[in-house]
Amino acid sequence: MNTEIKAMLKDAAVLFVITVIAGLMLGTVYTVTKEPIAHQEALAKEAAQKEVFPDAASFEPVADFDTAAAHEVIAANYPQEDIDEVYSALDANKAVIGYVVTVTTHEGYGGDIQFSLGIQSDGTLNGMSILSIAETAGLGMRAEEVLKPQYAGKQVETFEYTKSGAAADNQIDAISGATITTNAVTNGVNAGLEYFRNALEGGNQ
Repeated sequence: MNTEIKAMLKDAAVLFVITVIAGLMLGTVYTVTKEPIAHQEALAKEAAQKEVFPDAASFEPVADFDTAAAHEVIAANYPQEDIDEVYSALDANKAVIGYVVTVTTHEGYGGDIQFSLGIQSDGTLNGMSILSIAETAGLGMRAEEVLKPQYAGKQVETFEYTKSGAAADNQIDAISGATITTNAVTNGVNAGLEYFRNALEGGNQ
């Protein structure tokens, strides 16, 4: 075996050892961080639930909820939206007083936008909590300050956005220069309300 082949085999062996060690290190890091990350995600979810449904004493996942089946409920009118999960909002006696519906809209300018909606049993929208958004800074990213407050306390079948000033409960003032973001969020909210009416209202689920 000549010197060149020996050198190649040696380099290959070194590379193999480095790869194995790196893999073990990554596995260790994942194991160590998995639980803290899951804990932080659970805390963030709980905070969002309390934000959109402050009157609830506790929250429980809706039994037998299925994302694919949920999408079918809204697909005809909102094909670019998904219902990710649904929790019942319970009072101190464990009676259902509404729901927290988490929606993802795929119509955002910068990608998916995910948020939770608090919907009372009578269909009143308590409000929304944005969980994930990556819109343009100074424009679409203003959804938190411009759009979010406008949905709170409204009992309407669907929302629409306007550029000339909201004149009715179902109208939302669009973010200036960010019509795509406004449309995406509005469709997402409407999808959540439609799912509520067709799958949750009156204890349908």
